[in-house]
Amino acid sequence: MKNNYFLAFLSAFLLWLAWPPIPYTSILLFIGFVPLLIAVENIIRGDYKKKGRKIFGLAFLTGVVWNTGSIYWVYNAMHAYLDAFTSLMIALIPFTLAPLLMALAFRLYYQMRKRNNILLSFMGLISFWIAYEYLHQSWELSFPWMTLGNGFANFHQLVQWYSITGVYGGTLWIWISNVLIFLWYWQRKEKVEVYSQKIILGVLSAWLIIPALSSLIIYSTYEEHVNPSEIVTVQPNIDPFQKWGTITPEEQLKILTDLSQKVAKLNTEFFIWPETAISGDNGINEDEFREYSQYREVLNFLEPYHNGNVLSGIESYVIYDDQKTLTTRAIGNVFYDSFNAGVLIDGSSKLQFYHKSKLVPGAEKMPFGKALSVLTPLFKHFGGTTGGYGSQAEPSVFYSASGIGAAPVICYESIWGNYVAQYIKKGAQFIAVITNDGWWGDTSGKDQHLQYAKLRAIENRRWVVRSANTGISGFINQRGDIVQKSSWWVPTALSQEINLNEDLTFYTKYSDLIVYLSFVTSLLSIGLMIVRKK
Repeated sequence: MKNNYFLAFLSAFLLWLAWPPIPYTSILLFIGFVPLLIAVENIIRGDYKKKGRKIFGLAFLTGVVWNTGSIYWVYNAMHAYLDAFTSLMIALIPFTLAPLLMALAFRLYYQMRKRNNILLSFMGLISFWIAYEYLHQSWELSFPWMTLGNGFANFHQLVQWYSITGVYGGTLWIWISNVLIFLWYWQRKEKVEVYSQKIILGVLSAWLIIPALSSLIIYSTYEEHVNPSEIVTVQPNIDPFQKWGTITPEEQLKILTDLSQKVAKLNTEFFIWPETAISGDNGINEDEFREYSQYREVLNFLEPYHNGNVLSGIESYVIYDDQKTLTTRAIGNVFYDSFNAGVLIDGSSKLQFYHKSKLVPGAEKMPFGKALSVLTPLFKHFGGTTGGYGSQAEPSVFYSASGIGAAPVICYESIWGNYVAQYIKKGAQFIAVITNDGWWGDTSGKDQHLQYAKLRAIENRRWVVRSANTGISGFINQRGDIVQKSSWWVPTALSQEINLNEDLTFYTKYSDLIVYLSFVTSLLSIGLMIVRKK
């Protein structure tokens, strides 16, 4: 088994090396699972007891090492508040949860191999894997950071066809490549030819070259429709660990307006400010926001800009007459919901609010409601907020007085391709990602978050304007190129003329068709596992 453990570690190393933000290493994803597949095949064909458990263990080992190496910054966020042991215990949840699901996919693959040929079994493995990825972006413990297709964020020139398939097209591309390479290697190693080696190499070459070449052609020939809008994005660089106590909401607002004015033009239409940029001592009452000094200061700031709008993050709450939702809190006879929200302010008295929907498990919501409420103290500092935020079911678009539609995507939400696409279907002409990545420190977490935004730009062919409190802020065009970006931990503002777009891509219209197909093949695979082979 020692050799098999080595192969499992080798797969983890290759997958880690291929993962953002390391540039141009994504091609290693095409071979990343091959060592693990060899180890699994060694067990299947070897004289081992409890083969299913051993395969599960090897796949879990690969997943844990790969995940931990890629998202180690989760521990960094914990350790800023807690002691090393407690931080590690909490970080183990994202480090191990996805690998458990990955290992389950391999365990089911082994069950298929008992009754079916290797090609049908690989169909099952790929289907189970995609089903796991979709589950991990849909359930209460969602954390789709490590979806395989995200791995091409650091080499986006190769995946311009994400405008058709989304990131699950990347997952499929990676897995079929690994399977074909494994089949070719194994037959060569064992000196057998159940399937023609020439056909395998031919299919592999076409499978690798055609998507890559097509993407490069799309990338080099794609032209944006000229529909300009002047945008400013601001990075105030306020330390999130010291924000509450060392700086007042008024001082924070002054930093934002001062930075904005340094680069603004008279025709600037949107000023994008980061997550929770507008706040009060106890949050902002949305129904009474017009009475707050912060609102009046924003209106004064906007006076020189006749078409100007401020799209900002805001800490807000809404008061109810009685219990409205599962997250509604009560102080005496007063019921309210707190929100991590976005707001659009223009020169009129009109206000538009959006309540973040994709909440961070533990940090902003308690997964599975009351069933896990006992874990609230453990989750308290995950991301710097406390659990129990309210949310809204669907995204909503902010519209300026001139009719421009903006997608207010708050932090964590930018990882969901299908969710961001809903903004676009509702009329968003550009994507505004407002976030605060300072919780993770100067780690690869902030860089990965920036890189993933490139994929949203490609999927929907929309500019992405990113405003991050402590970095990295910037502009991404419709091809996924980072046109401008700020430095880490530097207060700044950037100005850019972007092109608005109203056309809908195939992906925007039809979302994750590959997932739906994988559900069908997963059910068929389970049926093949159950039906007794004649």
